[in-house]
Amino acid sequence: MTTQAQLGDTPFTLERFPLDQKNRSLQAWDSADEYLIDYVTEHYPDCRSLLILNDSFGGLSCYFSKRQLTVCSVNDSYISHQAAAYNLAENKIPTTAFSQLDSLSALPEQVDLVILKVPRTLAFLQYQLSELSEVLAPGTPVIGAAKTKDVHNSTIKAFEQFIGETKTSLAVKKSRLIISHAAGGYKAADFPVSWPLEGTDFTISNHANVFSRDSLDIGARFFFDYLPQTNKAKSIVDLGCGNGVVGLMTLSRCPNAEVTFVDESYMAVESARLTVELNMEDKFEQCRFIENDCLTGFERESVDIVLCNPPFHQAQAVTDHIAWQMFKQAKDTLKNGGELRIIGNRHLDYHDKLKRMFGNCELLGSNKKFVVLSATKNNGML
Repeated sequence: MTTQAQLGDTPFTLERFPLDQKNRSLQAWDSADEYLIDYVTEHYPDCRSLLILNDSFGGLSCYFSKRQLTVCSVNDSYISHQAAAYNLAENKIPTTAFSQLDSLSALPEQVDLVILKVPRTLAFLQYQLSELSEVLAPGTPVIGAAKTKDVHNSTIKAFEQFIGETKTSLAVKKSRLIISHAAGGYKAADFPVSWPLEGTDFTISNHANVFSRDSLDIGARFFFDYLPQTNKAKSIVDLGCGNGVVGLMTLSRCPNAEVTFVDESYMAVESARLTVELNMEDKFEQCRFIENDCLTGFERESVDIVLCNPPFHQAQAVTDHIAWQMFKQAKDTLKNGGELRIIGNRHLDYHDKLKRMFGNCELLGSNKKFVVLSATKNNGML
């Protein structure tokens, strides 16, 4: 089953991506997308070039590309890029005037209009608005959109600080627009940031859209006590690596291993690269840094250990299908006798999932909030 969307005056077949076979009814767009489309269509009918930021599944890209605008879509999510490409192809929309950039690339300077889905992280919003302030011609409209509950005073202040005078629209279907115009002049936002990793000589680098930007998160801190320490593992994957702190600590304990840092966030992968380069430059050649949809495309039976802290949401939706994908692909990627070692919230019942998938699951440690679990492929031992 696919999701039929009526965005503006145009019907589309849109999918969330990666495809969630257990929850195919989840919409690939929201009322903020609809509000943006209606507002832009009414107020900017002569717009020919459009910059879109944070288009989660390509709904906005599909609509405005269908209307034959020149569209550049910027996103920090590799999966969002895949979603846009997939949905454009499924709807047979030409892409000759469509392009995609990651969140660390230089923005185009000549655009008629910017529309922006407000991200959940204020630091990332500040970073994006700062980057816009550097390239936009004075007077260029910047239209943000979000659920009303996600538009805070700090959101408005960020637009005013980096773009210019700002107002908000009335709420429609529990969504609201933030309307601003570039005042001209670059306003810097200081990213990435760095902070010392407690109990070590390491310094961690974090770009704006990386979880736990200013300090070690409590899950990673607990996971440290249960990271592998072995000379037998030749290949280790830090899956969903974030700033790379788990992979870095693992590399310090398994100095002969090749460690692959994987995340769907471009900023996360770059943060991990910076973190390793800063702290263990002599081990940098043993590392790979990959933006990817989990372990899609990895060679089967090629890895000794996969380390993971699975997410349990995608965009605003709570879902376990990403965890399932991670576990399944980890099993496929692990060598016979290889190990998947994870940390997760106690209430998510990963123990049952892993036992069903691997035929075994060992509890390595727990506290009031987290569990650390280990599942071994075919019950072998490293």
